[in-house]
Amino acid sequence: MIPLLVTASFLSPPPHVGTMSSEEQPLALVVVGNATVEGRLRSILKNQGWRTEACGDGDKAVDEFVNLRPNLVFLSLDIPSMDGHLAALEMRETDYDARIVIVSSRQRMSTARNAAYSAGAVAVLETPLTQSVFDENWASMMGEIPPAPGLADLDELYPEADEPVMPPLPMPPVMPPMPEAVVMPGSELGEAEPEEKPKKKRKWLRKILLLLVLVVAGAGGAHYGGLVDLTEYIPMLEEYIP
Repeated sequence: MIPLLVTASFLSPPPHVGTMSSEEQPLALVVVGNATVEGRLRSILKNQGWRTEACGDGDKAVDEFVNLRPNLVFLSLDIPSMDGHLAALEMRETDYDARIVIVSSRQRMSTARNAAYSAGAVAVLETPLTQSVFDENWASMMGEIPPAPGLADLDELYPEADEPVMPPLPMPPVMPPMPEAVVMPGSELGEAEPEEKPKKKRKWLRKILLLLVLVVAGAGGAHYGGLVDLTEYIPMLEEYIP
């Protein structure tokens, strides 16, 4: 915590402000995410003898706070990447003596006061900012830094502040098993069963011709032997025999 004896000199611009170097001037970090509010704060703080650094990203603002170690931080709740409440808690976690002022519109003043209590902010400023509002709260801004009860519940309030857990990679689709080859009896795997060869009819034709020859020969023998008379059948046979 900055001793009150030292911070008392911040209540009004020192008489030699115009001759102070930039390194000797107290530093304020402005993180409000609004160009109009940011410009107004820069102008008022310049008149108070302060130098300013601005940042529009909550996550980057925490890094800037660690690097710059400003004497005062102005935070809005609705800033990109990380809201002002979480940014304030992380600043207080890094440096418990961080002096933080919450800047809010009238519509969100109730939420801003709750966040200010949780993070132990020294004051809450309502926009649009005026020099008179700034002067009325200047003593509080430079006063004692309240405790930050929200630090005890930081992990429960913002579980997403932990390291992100990568979702499991999608598993490739399971291919259906290939059907097994059917092995026919008497054949080997992978060899096609030979086609049945067409039956040959020439053997049957030869047998019929041979039978006819035997019948004719037998009938001729019987005719010449006087057993059978084939005379009346000879003209009929001549029609079929060339």
